[in-house]
Amino acid sequence: MVGFLTLFVLLAIGSPIAFAILLAIVSHLSQTPFSISLVSQRIFAGMDSFAILAIPLFVLAGELMNESGITGRIIKFANALVGHMKAGLAQVNIWASVIFAGLSGSAVADTSALGRIFIPEMEKDGYPRDFAAALTAASSVIGPMIPPSIPVIIYALITSGVSVPALFLAGVAPGILLAVGLSVYVRFYAGHYAPLQRKLSAKERWKAFVDAWIPLFMPVFIVGSILTGVVTPTEAAALAAGYALVAGMFILRSLKVSQLPAIFVRAMRDSSIILIIIAVVAAANWLLTFSRVPQTISELVLDQISNPWAFLLLVNGILLVVGLFLEGIAAMLILLPILHPIAMSLGIDPTHFGIVVIFNLMIGLVTPPMGICLFVSNSIANVGMGAISRRIMPLFLVELLVLALITFIPQTVTFLPRLFGY
Repeated sequence: MVGFLTLFVLLAIGSPIAFAILLAIVSHLSQTPFSISLVSQRIFAGMDSFAILAIPLFVLAGELMNESGITGRIIKFANALVGHMKAGLAQVNIWASVIFAGLSGSAVADTSALGRIFIPEMEKDGYPRDFAAALTAASSVIGPMIPPSIPVIIYALITSGVSVPALFLAGVAPGILLAVGLSVYVRFYAGHYAPLQRKLSAKERWKAFVDAWIPLFMPVFIVGSILTGVVTPTEAAALAAGYALVAGMFILRSLKVSQLPAIFVRAMRDSSIILIIIAVVAAANWLLTFSRVPQTISELVLDQISNPWAFLLLVNGILLVVGLFLEGIAAMLILLPILHPIAMSLGIDPTHFGIVVIFNLMIGLVTPPMGICLFVSNSIANVGMGAISRRIMPLFLVELLVLALITFIPQTVTFLPRLFGY
């Protein structure tokens, strides 16, 4: 009880999640016969995994691709496809996120990279600045769904039984569904903001495709190498980083040796934030398991709920509320050891459940008051959190509709993995 109280107080005053959890563990152990040295042992045990290497490598790959000027090529290709439609630039914003998702696997990276270009450009085209900022944040949820995906790697690490290739494939359809849903919304409700753009000729479209073939091929190359069994997900992450480095330095020739130190520093900084949280939560999960907390909660829930659909509805409600206050990966690390065993006991497909959990928590990145992508988008647009929060609400409802579809129609998630034998 002392540990939970410490955790809630620290989170309420805005302490970083990793340090809040660490101090909560220490405060709990101080009330037991156990030595506090157990904390450091469990932290290092939690990091002793080859699969964890995939996280910094995918982060590095995203940084290399961003610095190589790939973002501009992605935008030109998306513009060639949908720029001439009603609310064209808004639709380009959405579908650029789909393509960019195959490079970074991070919603925050998507918001930061694309927001710096789209928010001012959409304002010039006639869109309200707060709407442009909200749309950029909302479409960034697509990033962690379409492979490669950092949250998918972390989910597989926590559950240690769910196939990474299956989760990669399962995330494709929800990502595309979200892009379609957002596109339909902006076409009908934002088309009046800007005039129609000229439709590009076939020659101009072909040139845009040729310029964009390097980023377009990367997710195919990475996911294909995993599905064919050539590499493990960790080795695929190393391939992604190598691919991005070679493409930037030798094919596009837009990446210079002098830029590499700054890229490596940013990648190490961003990776360390994720890895510190994983390490500390691993220690917390060990303590919870030792204290039989997940087992006790599982028994209580199973005594009350025997219907898998009711459980999924409950999970959606819990995760949407938790996502308001906790960052997605941190929430996943805390809640999955409790929720996953219950889902398996109820016979829910582990791949389906994984995508439902990830999609839920990624929505939390764009919901006030603690949505990280909202903060990133507002730091670029500078329109105020109140304005961007009002604009995000209709887009949030679109995301809830997609969440309902993938929750209660499991085939939208599982058909692609099953097609490939998972």
